[in-house]
This record gives sequence, structure tokens and C-alpha cells, in this order.
Amino acid sequence: MWRRSGARALLLLRSSIHRPLPPPPSPLRALTRAPPPPRPLSRFLSSSPEPLPDAGGGAASASSDPTDAGEDGLASDPTEAGEDNLASLWEEDAGDADDVFAADASPDPADAVVDEVLAARVGAVVESTPEDQIPSALADMVVDFNEPLLAAILVSAAESCSGKKLLLLFKSAGKNNPAAKSLANLEIVVDKIADSDEIDKMDVYLLWDLVKEMGAVPGSVNTQVLNKLLAMFWKLEKSKAALEAFDMFSELGCAPDGDSYYLAIQAAGRKSMVDAAWRVCDGMISSGCFPDGEKVGDIVMFFCKKKKVKEAHSVYITAKEKKVQAPTSALTFLVSALARNDETINTALELLEEYQGESLKDAGQSYAAVIHGLCNTNNVEDARKVLMRMVNLGPAPGSAVFNFVITALSKNGEMEDAKGLMRVMENQGICPDIYTYSVIMSGYAKGGMMDEAHALLRDAKRIHPRLSRVTYHTLIRGYCKMEEFEKALECLKEMKEDGMEPNMDEYNKLIQSLCLKALDWRTAENLLKEMEDGGLCLKGTTRSLIAAVKELEMDELQEGIMH
Repeated sequence: MWRRSGARALLLLRSSIHRPLPPPPSPLRALTRAPPPPRPLSRFLSSSPEPLPDAGGGAASASSDPTDAGEDGLASDPTEAGEDNLASLWEEDAGDADDVFAADASPDPADAVVDEVLAARVGAVVESTPEDQIPSALADMVVDFNEPLLAAILVSAAESCSGKKLLLLFKSAGKNNPAAKSLANLEIVVDKIADSDEIDKMDVYLLWDLVKEMGAVPGSVNTQVLNKLLAMFWKLEKSKAALEAFDMFSELGCAPDGDSYYLAIQAAGRKSMVDAAWRVCDGMISSGCFPDGEKVGDIVMFFCKKKKVKEAHSVYITAKEKKVQAPTSALTFLVSALARNDETINTALELLEEYQGESLKDAGQSYAAVIHGLCNTNNVEDARKVLMRMVNLGPAPGSAVFNFVITALSKNGEMEDAKGLMRVMENQGICPDIYTYSVIMSGYAKGGMMDEAHALLRDAKRIHPRLSRVTYHTLIRGYCKMEEFEKALECLKEMKEDGMEPNMDEYNKLIQSLCLKALDWRTAENLLKEMEDGGLCLKGTTRSLIAAVKELEMDELQEGIMH
């Protein structure tokens, strides 16, 4: 990047190096009359592009009047005639020349001639001298620095010298001649330090001190220089320094642009200074000055990650009003974050309207997040509407999205709607998975509709050769709840026949139900033996329950005999 500032300095150098003057006039002519002004100067002063007359042309244009002849009546020397023309041209232009020189009475420092030999000598000293000795080495050289000379040295030294060496050179030259500390020269130093492979922390802080010092003079610092400082502080994770620099924009005579706000927010985020980052962001929103869409997207995602979803939404909407569109990835991130919060789920629902046309193909994650959020807040009707919108208009929903709504409907006991959605799922070419069947069976079992639940198990077995343990467990618990223990035991047997070994949960549920509701300690004891044969160990409380029910029955029998 320093090459761009260097290019500006080179333009300055080219304008400051004078062209060589033409050779002096003939000594013979110098004895007879004053020499004409140098030809380049005449061409600069004259408004005519025509060439000056030469000796040959002067003879052809001489007057034929006898008064113009010499004493012998012959024409004057053609060389003298040409000189007369030059002299008259000088006299005609004399007034213009006076005006030009008067207007140029105050020389521009940029017009100073650069001593290329001196520039090379100073550059060699800077390159070969250790950093801590550069100020004294330059002082010993007694160089009269000016802006073009310093620019020439900085440009040549930037390729081989460190950023710190350029900074020390800049400061030393400024002490010699404050006029050398121009904005263009400062930009060369800033670019060199900013583009270093490894940015040195101390170099950046020294540069920041220099910028604050120069900022006391209006026009000595610009927004681009400050932005590069912000970027360096961000990279170094110096959040407080970055915020200090941002807060001094106005004091240094600069106005922050969109990149300034972006860099300050990101720098604050490196240390999780969320409140400070939002203070900067709030200023950005108030100013209406936003960076490009990609950077707006980064800001939106940053605040989403920091649980500031409302603030992130504010950034997205305000930027859009200013015709700055964040990328779809940022919108998806924002919608998902809003959908996880009960207070902002409706805002997420509204943002689905942002997806239109081609962008709908990337909206699947956002739609899924909103449907899931609506189901979690028990807003099942809106969730079903969004799902059907996906079915009819896109993006095409997957099995997980269907399952979100089917689960919510089943929990609410809306079994016909749940089963109807499963049919829609099949019409979309999506095979209901085991979870789909299990959750609908659970809804049926919860409502005591065990025949429907068991019928659904048979349907599932036709599609899926191996079901999950949860599927059978749902039926066993349902039958136990209805106190249909025989069917519960049949379901346990069916589970083993289908290659699914019951675990502790199934046995525990059956034994507890048999003891507490049926007082059937014998069947419970048989199940306990079956468990132990299978390598399972029943909990002590449940084992004690069997013994307690058995003892209770014995006591009753004993009491009956006594009576």
C-alpha cells in the first residue's frame, strides 16, 4: 500500500527536478549586444506555439529599405537580423514576463530541486545505521531537509528499511524542517508500518503519538491515516487504543467514514467490549454512514454472537434503508438468532419476507429456525402456515422441519393434523423417519388411543426394518398407563422378536406398574429373573418393591387364615 503514497511523492519529485538549460550564446555576440533570453524561457512566456526565427530565416525576412543597409548600401549581416528579431520578441514579451515573475514571487517548497546524490547518501545511512542511532547519525550529516527530499528518501528506503527506521527518519527530518512533515510523506510511513508482515506494537504506538502531534495542524492528518491506525490496533488486539483513536477523529480534524466505524467496532469486539462496540455502532446508525455490505454483515453477526439480537436487527434494517445490503449469510444468522428468543420470534418471522426470488433457495435454514421457534412458543398455527408456505412456494422443507410441526401438534393432541402432515410429507417425496412415527405414536398413547398407536407401529415396521427402542418404549408406557398389562407384556415380547433387546427402562416401568397397580409380584419376579439372565441389574428400590408387594400378599393370606 505504501507504493500508492510513494507514487504521489514521485510525481512531486518529477515536477521539482528542473530541465538542463540550453548552452550559453556565442562569446562574440555577447561582446556586441546583450544575449537574448534562453529559448525555453521565451517559449514559456510566449503564447504562440511557432518556433523562434533562426539565422537563415532572418535574412529572408529583412527589410529592403535603404535605411536598413550598411554604409556600403549592402544588407546587414543576417545573423544580426536574427538577433534583432530575438530582441524585439524579448521586448514584446517583457511585460508578460514581469507579470509571471511577480505572480511567482513566493516559491512553492514543492518546486525545490531534489539533490539525488544527497537523497541516496541519506538513504544509505538510514539503511546501514541501527535504529537507535538514526537520529544522531542524521544530525551529524547536517542535512537541510525539505518535503521533496524527504519524499525521495522515504520512497527509496521503504523497500529495504523497517517501518521504525522510516518513522525515525520522518521525525528527524521534521525537527530539521517542520515543512517536511507533509501528509503525503506521513502516508508513506503509515503504509510501510501497516503493511509489515509482523506489526510491532511499539512502532504503532510511536506512530500514534506522531499522528496526535501532527493533528494539531489542520490538514496534516486524514481519515485514511486514522483508519489504518485503527486497523493496526485491531490486529494487535489493543481495543482501548483503537477506541481512543476513534474518539479523537473530530479533535484531529477528521470525520469518520463507514470503515472507521467498522474497524472501531471490530477492535472493541476483540476484547468483548460489547457496550463500547455498541456505542460506536449507535453513532454509525445516527450518522447514516455505513461500510460496504460485507462489513455490515460482519457487524450484524458480531452483535448476534454477543446476544445483542435487537441491536443487530437495528443495524441490518438501518443499513438497508441506506441502500446497503448485508449478504444473505448475515441475514440467515440474524433470523436464526432472533428465532431462538421468545421476545423476538415474531421479528424473525417478519424477516422471512426479505427472501424473494433467487434468494429463496438459501432460505431453508431461516425458515426452519423460525418454525422451530414458533413451535417452542406453542404458536403451532403460525408454524404450520409457514411450513405450508414452504411446501407451496419454497424453499422445499426437509423431514426435520416437518417433524418440528408434527411434534408440536402431537403434544397438543391434534393428532389428525399431525397425521395429515405426515401424508403431506409423503406427497413431497419425503419418507417419514422413525422419529416421525414415534412422536405421533406418543401423541396417540398420551391420549389413550393405544389401538391407533399400535397400528402406526405396524405401518412403521413395513417401511423401516429396524425401529428404535423409543418406539416400543412408547407403547409399553402407554399400555401400562391404561393398565393393559397383558398387552404391555406382548409389546415387550414383540420388541425382542424384532431383534431389539429391552433395557432397564422397559423392565423398570413394567415391574413398577405390575407391583403398584396390579399387585402382581409373580409376573414382576419373573421379569426380574429375565433381567438378571440378560445381564441387567434392577435398582434396589424396585427390587424392594417386589419384596414389599409379596410380603403384603402373604400378610393378607395369613390374616385370612387366622380369621
